[in-house]
Amino acid sequence: MTDRPDFTEAAVTVGKGVSQLEFGYTYTSTTDGTDSVESHSFGEALLRYGILEDWLEFRIAVFPVQELTVFEGTSNSTAGHEDLYTGFKLALTPQAGLLPEMALIPQMNIPTGSKAFTVDKVEPGLNWIYAWELNDFISTAGSTQGNRRIDVTTGKAYLEMAQSWTVAYSLSEALGAYTEWFALIPSGAENVHTQHYFNGGFTWLINNNMQFDIRAGVGLNHAADNYFLGTGLSIRFP
Repeated sequence: MTDRPDFTEAAVTVGKGVSQLEFGYTYTSTTDGTDSVESHSFGEALLRYGILEDWLEFRIAVFPVQELTVFEGTSNSTAGHEDLYTGFKLALTPQAGLLPEMALIPQMNIPTGSKAFTVDKVEPGLNWIYAWELNDFISTAGSTQGNRRIDVTTGKAYLEMAQSWTVAYSLSEALGAYTEWFALIPSGAENVHTQHYFNGGFTWLINNNMQFDIRAGVGLNHAADNYFLGTGLSIRFP
């Protein structure tokens, strides 16, 4: 099972000795009057590798970005890559009746990004995932995260909580779909505000080791980006 294309990660690991590469592209647009920001996230490469036991995987990701801003009539284009993401996923419990399938991801962003995109500080966090398969057609899952973030305006650290809920649908053996809500909720930030999003998409299982996906989402409040579009591919190396 892949961690993309939705915001909610899968509650399962890839398995001992298995590598899985998940990558894609996302376009994001935000407009406020005559000012705007457009970003292109290229690659979004996440490598997942099962180590030691089936319940443990190592994770590492890098996100090249190109951003075009228009502010007071002046446009500026910046390209580079964001800080390196790394972590471990620990599978905790299988589903047993009302008890969900659960996993935990200790994670962090390491300040290795380009000058325009790095926050210059380590951002550790924790992601708790819980999922239920209701029947052969529908399943549901959620995630609750707490991550250290840096307010780029003030340089001060704050706690960002992230909450999501997704519903997935098995349309056929190869075709799947999902709908999802998620929110980014800052605590202790001076210039960062809560963002709410709704998104959905489709997955197509090309074969047992390859999956294609597309997605689209919209911001639900003023602080959120207006909309985003994306596509991706996941390849499993057993």
